[in-house]
Amino acid sequence: MLDTVRPSLAGFFAGSNPPPPTHLGTRYDASGNFLLEPGNTVVSHLVSGSPSEAVVLAVREKMLAMPDADRLAFTPVSSLHMTLFQGIIEYRRRLPFWPRDVPLDTSIDAMTRLYLERLKEFQGFGPFNIKVVEILPTGLTVAGATDEDARIMRAWRDALAVPFGYRHPDHDTYVFHITFAYQIQRFDDDRAAAWQALFDGCLALFARQAPVIEIKAPAFCAFRDMKHFEELLLLG
Repeated sequence: MLDTVRPSLAGFFAGSNPPPPTHLGTRYDASGNFLLEPGNTVVSHLVSGSPSEAVVLAVREKMLAMPDADRLAFTPVSSLHMTLFQGIIEYRRRLPFWPRDVPLDTSIDAMTRLYLERLKEFQGFGPFNIKVVEILPTGLTVAGATDEDARIMRAWRDALAVPFGYRHPDHDTYVFHITFAYQIQRFDDDRAAAWQALFDGCLALFARQAPVIEIKAPAFCAFRDMKHFEELLLLG
């Protein structure tokens, strides 16, 4: 069954990927409760009340309606966003995920204050649009809606690396996404066809009704867990 689904989807099934999910036990527990994992980040939230948000939420509801959706820990609707640049986070206190000029034991709150100061005069590269390119149990994989949008997003990331003081190893290959959920338990292999059929239908829905996803301007945010990303400073 798994040899007929996309490789990116196959990783969510027990037969092809039996180890437990990466963030289980640190970001969320086996009951789907989100755990304390403070940090900061630069994200673009969805535009509340927009037509494209309505399609995003409809797809999220279709996922929730799947009989094995209880194997996913869903984040609140209010948290839905696309990460533009990854800030620091409590369980990633090591290089190159931390600025070299700041001690690794600096508190998260102090790091957030430092970045607020560094970002005060930050000049962005203007607005951009995104589109959905793939759907997974964890949410939407997105990209720039046009080549120009993709160029602008890269320019933002390159520029943000300066005040943040690092470039992650995946800086140039980072896959933009909008997280819906985290997997608690791998799906049974015989469910692969049903999930792929759902996602194929949802991709067609996006193509018809929301070829462009409306997002807000990038904002520097603080978070305590994956349920809420508090906008502290709009950028650019």
